[in-house]
Amino acid sequence: MTATAPRPRPSRTGQPSRTGRPSPAGRPSPIRRPSPVRRPFAAVALLAALFSLVSGLLLAGAGPAAAHAALTGSDPQDGAVVATAPKEVTLTFSEAIAVGDGSIRVLDPSSKRADTGVEPKDLSDGSTVRYGVELLPGLPDGTYTVAWQAISADSHPISGAFTFSIGAPSETTVALPSEEVGGGAVGTVYGIARYIAYAGFILLVGGAAFVLGCWPRGATARPMQRLVVRGWITLTAATLAMLLLRNPYTGSGKFADAFDLDGLQAVLDTKPGAALVSRLLLLGAAALFIAVLFGTYARREDAVEKRDLTFGLAVGGGVVAAGIAATWAMSEHASTGIQEGIAMPVDVLHLLAVAAWLGGLVSLLVALYRTPDIGSEAVRRFSRVAFASVLVLAATGIYQSWRQVGSWSALTGTRYGQLLIVKVALIALLLAVAWFSRRWTGRLTDAGTASGASVASDPSESSVTSEPSVTSEGAAETVETADDVAPERAAQLARQRAALTATKKKRIRDADAERSGLRRSVLAEAAIAVVLLAVTTLLTSTEPGRTEEEAKGASTAATAPAASGPVNLSMPFDTGGQNGKGTVRIDIDPGRSGANELHVWIDGSDGKPMDVPELKVALTLEAQEIGPLPVAPARLAEGHWSASNVQIPMAGEWKVDVTVRTSDIDQVTIDKTVKIG
Repeated sequence: MTATAPRPRPSRTGQPSRTGRPSPAGRPSPIRRPSPVRRPFAAVALLAALFSLVSGLLLAGAGPAAAHAALTGSDPQDGAVVATAPKEVTLTFSEAIAVGDGSIRVLDPSSKRADTGVEPKDLSDGSTVRYGVELLPGLPDGTYTVAWQAISADSHPISGAFTFSIGAPSETTVALPSEEVGGGAVGTVYGIARYIAYAGFILLVGGAAFVLGCWPRGATARPMQRLVVRGWITLTAATLAMLLLRNPYTGSGKFADAFDLDGLQAVLDTKPGAALVSRLLLLGAAALFIAVLFGTYARREDAVEKRDLTFGLAVGGGVVAAGIAATWAMSEHASTGIQEGIAMPVDVLHLLAVAAWLGGLVSLLVALYRTPDIGSEAVRRFSRVAFASVLVLAATGIYQSWRQVGSWSALTGTRYGQLLIVKVALIALLLAVAWFSRRWTGRLTDAGTASGASVASDPSESSVTSEPSVTSEGAAETVETADDVAPERAAQLARQRAALTATKKKRIRDADAERSGLRRSVLAEAAIAVVLLAVTTLLTSTEPGRTEEEAKGASTAATAPAASGPVNLSMPFDTGGQNGKGTVRIDIDPGRSGANELHVWIDGSDGKPMDVPELKVALTLEAQEIGPLPVAPARLAEGHWSASNVQIPMAGEWKVDVTVRTSDIDQVTIDKTVKIG
């Protein structure tokens, strides 16, 4: 039987004394616990602040989501002047788009609809993506505005406008929105939700993989449970927000339209909407996985049963994680462009590798700061997982970079390429810091953890009947016999001993230089990873360099003059009658799209000016099915005709037809094709 220590006097305030004795009322007093460690909260707050700062800076510089499908051509072209009203207006894009009623609108000078108002016709042929709308008949002369809006194949909204004129340019009262689609407050919130969704995915998948593959005992650790559950909550909330904001993000830009049921139904019928709904369904399965991981799996003690459950969770969790990653692949960059069948599974592998590396890194950081029990073997397992993840990231990243950039000029001359360079630099920096972490890992031992375990197994710390002891923190244990301890008091003593044991284990752990060095290097890795995640997310909302260069090339080819300076033609003719031979000379000045001066000279077989009863000229652009556009030149002098303000709507290979009549029955039409810019 052990001796009982004298009972200390209660404090005057009725609060428990430093020895943890009951208050004068006789009720068991609450035990004073050691102060919680503040550094983990400071580290998490620092990473969150860093993520918010970087995200804010990137979003502020990004503006509206960049257009990933680009307008590469139109008929009529921007700024073109056509002699007669076309039957339809067509637009050509660099990749597939989704259109609906009102996606292409043609407005007359008074801002009234000049098209029929029906859904645009799909005129695509092979790899050429083209849509058109029919125009109303009998349109008057003037300047017309074409405003268009669509959704690119990688889920981002695009819009634009241009003008063309019939007959001659005129004033127009059309007022187009100054804000691009996908911008404004709705666009900003939607962009933030995209960032948060990626962060939640990384915490959910990376945290679960760390527990299951590197540190199975971590399934019982509350900090690890909170990390994974918060990742699930974050991803679920961000996905719901994106689903509700999808309609105003691609349309009106008003928050009130987030609850428009018709708009929500329209979103569900699109590929991005289906991807978001699929993600929510998979998150339901992920919730079941989390419940089993931190419930049944954490309590399982039989080695064989736990090994079987580990295999089942690994397979099931891998399928769910790959499915969630596929919801991004099926609706963003990988779903459009070249080699889609290869790009989508590569994108899934890339996302899973990112989650395993960065999510595991955050999990390791939490474990090092918040749990005293993680051993060196768990750290070394993660080191191997991180190394394998980097290899996968390197292989998939090289392929994705080639696919999205395609050339050195696109790498250095486009926003996407420049962001990619920043991302590569951040990865190189992260790997350099990871090298130091691997060095600390190689020197890591379990001395601190083993000592902590011996503290927990010390009978003086685990027995209810113990000698009085006062810790360096000033807490004391009350020693009582097992017969005198009430259940409530016993529970308090147990909590006190657990807190004291954790404090001792932490003190021993913090004294381990290798473990402290590893914590610092992992914290530095996590800080760089936060910036890397923000840059990576911005890349997904930036137009790929290959697409941007192709669009610029197509636009330049469509608008650049095909020939500079006046066009000069010389064509011999023979009507077959008397004095029916001669030569037609034509000058078109300045020889570009827009207004031109046309002069025609006719020389007889003797080289002298020759008058003819009738002369006709027509211009045809067969490639665009424009024309023939008739020109009626007026006679200025013998053998010389002229026409002013001859409108050539666009550059291209124009066929010039000249009809010469030398008598009532003798007539011939000759033609020649020339490049006109």
